Amino acid sequence: MENAYTRHEKDAIDKFEKEGYTDRFRYESGVLINLETSKKYKPKDLTILKEIRYEGMSNPDDLSILYILETNDGAKGTFLMAYGPSADTETATFFKDVPDKNYHR
Repeated sequence: MENAYTRHEKDAIDKFEKEGYTDRFRYESGVLINLETSKKYKPKDLTILKEIRYEGMSNPDDLSILYILETNDGAKGTFLMAYGPSADTETATFFKDVPDKNYHR
């Protein structure tokens, strides 16, 4: 598991916010929505700069992925997604549809 940054998602989010990744996003109906601007993005509109996986400290089934991303219009931010047994399959599919050339892990 890549997690050279921190043991907790919030610590990593704080670290990347200090580096300028301040936009927050939510997934809804096939698009990622910027919570600040309300702009909507499809998978092809995103570049994933880093993907960090986390395992719950008290329950290893509590799994999540923190995406550090940029949009095609320059927005930079983070998106935290549950995966594993508690994953939302629509959100997971959305991120699987991001073109491979847009992943810079």
